Amino acid sequence: MTKFREKAARLDFSNLPGLSTPSGEGGGTVPPPPEAHRPKTAPGAMMAFAADARSDLLNENQALRVQAEEAATLRSKVSELAADLAQWDGAKATRLIDPKRIRRSRWANRHELSFADAEFLQLKEELSSAGGNVQPIKVRPAGRDDEGDLYEVVFGHRRHQGCLELGLPVLALVENLSDQGLFVDMDRENRARKSLSPFEQGKMYQRALDEGLFPSNRKLADAVGVDLSALGKALSLAKLPESVVAAFASPLEIQFRWAKPLADAMDADPDGLLRRAQALTKVDPKPAAKDVFERLINMKGEGGGTVPPPPAEPMVLQTGSKRWGSLSVAQDGAVSIKLKAGVVAVSRQKALAKLLSDFVNEANSGK
Repeated sequence: MTKFREKAARLDFSNLPGLSTPSGEGGGTVPPPPEAHRPKTAPGAMMAFAADARSDLLNENQALRVQAEEAATLRSKVSELAADLAQWDGAKATRLIDPKRIRRSRWANRHELSFADAEFLQLKEELSSAGGNVQPIKVRPAGRDDEGDLYEVVFGHRRHQGCLELGLPVLALVENLSDQGLFVDMDRENRARKSLSPFEQGKMYQRALDEGLFPSNRKLADAVGVDLSALGKALSLAKLPESVVAAFASPLEIQFRWAKPLADAMDADPDGLLRRAQALTKVDPKPAAKDVFERLINMKGEGGGTVPPPPAEPMVLQTGSKRWGSLSVAQDGAVSIKLKAGVVAVSRQKALAKLLSDFVNEANSGK
């Protein structure tokens, strides 16, 4: 037992944590505070070290527990925010833009009459009452100038025009799109709203093909998701001669179902169709669109014969700027010459009659 105590007394525990004696500024050792209890034996030092380590471990565990609670709180908040954001998944931000900073698309499919009809006037009243458009239009960036960003309409031309005329900011979605992307979005939105006339639709498709936006009718039909035959009807209306379109009070009244009959009439008798169209353009007031269509395609008269050409405008007979008569052709082909009183003296009327007879005889001599 005595030997064990002697060996224990020679053990140095000064390097154990908490048992080393700090040095003072002068190089001497700093005595421990009076209240500190320094173990005198190895087992005591070991127990003190274990107690200190346990205390540190408890403190660390407590800190980790606090951090875990804070992390759980943050995870809960993140989950709530994620749920809120999920409600807006796929939504795009809108902004108010000065309509003067927005230009019509080069692919614009609206006829000018679309900005003057009763439907457009009603739209303007709604915009004025609401202080702007509730349903946003779509635009794409179109560069900048000295005043800021510029935009181009993708769809919503009438809403944009209404806000422009009323001096109201226009609510818009802004999206970067290619020419093809713009065209497809414009077409699908307008067809979904059923707001484009067949003639406008056809003109839009024809412009896209003419400018090489799509290489063929089929590629265009596939891109916009329409039947190839429906595309063909729209294009047929777009290719109608101007005089045929002008026969209607408005091209917006031309229907898809009239495309084939009008095309057939054009193939069968183009001159006759154009004559009938030109005659209808002079009718005032304009007949209903259906009546115009039926008269255009009617190549047979009531008696079964071919409809004669409409009477031409009377030709003026004059000397210099002085008018003295007219020559007109009736619908049956009869020619009439009307001279003002006093133009031909009574003594010269027989000579005039002979002159006309000689002219007609000479004109028919080769038949």
